Amino acid sequence: MTRTSDIDVLISEVGPRDGLQSVSATMTTENKLRWIAALADAGVREIEVGSFVPARSLPQLADTAQVVVQAQEIADLTVIGLAPNARGVADAIVAGVHTVSMPVSASESHNLRNLGRTCAESVEQVKRARELVDAAGAAGPRLDVGVSTAFGCTIEGKVSEDRVIDLAVQLADAGAHSVGLSDTTGYANPASVRRLFARLSAELGDRAGAAHLHNTRGQGLANVVAALDAGVRTFDSSQAGLGGCPWAPGATGNIVTEDLVFLLEAMGLRTGIDVDALNEGRKILREALPGEPLYGSVPDAGLPLGFEYAGAHA
Repeated sequence: MTRTSDIDVLISEVGPRDGLQSVSATMTTENKLRWIAALADAGVREIEVGSFVPARSLPQLADTAQVVVQAQEIADLTVIGLAPNARGVADAIVAGVHTVSMPVSASESHNLRNLGRTCAESVEQVKRARELVDAAGAAGPRLDVGVSTAFGCTIEGKVSEDRVIDLAVQLADAGAHSVGLSDTTGYANPASVRRLFARLSAELGDRAGAAHLHNTRGQGLANVVAALDAGVRTFDSSQAGLGGCPWAPGATGNIVTEDLVFLLEAMGLRTGIDVDALNEGRKILREALPGEPLYGSVPDAGLPLGFEYAGAHA
């Protein structure tokens, strides 16, 4: 499981799930496991390895249960699986995930398109999921929930901040161990990020969860700094910027793991991750996803001369 006593910020890699669900090609199970191992070797401590959804919905992730089983063999790695409903949570528990992540949209329209149910129905699914987790006993996973479209929706436009916070409280009351906020559509800006995460922390305390930010409009890393100011210490990112949301038109662009690590380490915040070592993962992506664009300013430019990591892993 994850050890965080020697780092300041936890980076949760979502590429093997969020990234691969957004590309047309299907990566082989062998290459997925090679990629996950390379990420772990670079110091990544938490990886979302897939989704527990019907294969017809996301054939790219049909092997998630197998990937989970084998990824668990990597020492000190927290293996996360996404599940859209209680049925998926049950499958994730059987596979043995350490953490199960459930999305619930603040936008009613997006929730209907993404999950096929109303927001109120999704809250009920979280309640059922928590019952399943508790029934699994000590071996059961954490249950983390992310509020999607928390900063705006490509279908509805502006989403009320009061609505977001009210939903987050409902989800915590339903049993989520933590509730984070997701800029699914790339609508966030530093002011809205700082304000909304501060409100989330005020309402939920230590149950306020991760920031899942996109760089769709170039605001990704600026929004990270704003979230840091609001006390956030766990961030989702994707190697090479793979990913987006297939059910939110134009919402491409997860923040790039390599760029995020550099930003944080340059600010004196320990991540435990080596940027140069992440290059092994990029090599696997080039081989396994030929022709797929790989993003990142730091991979293109390299680290500055004399760059020093904040942590002892350099």
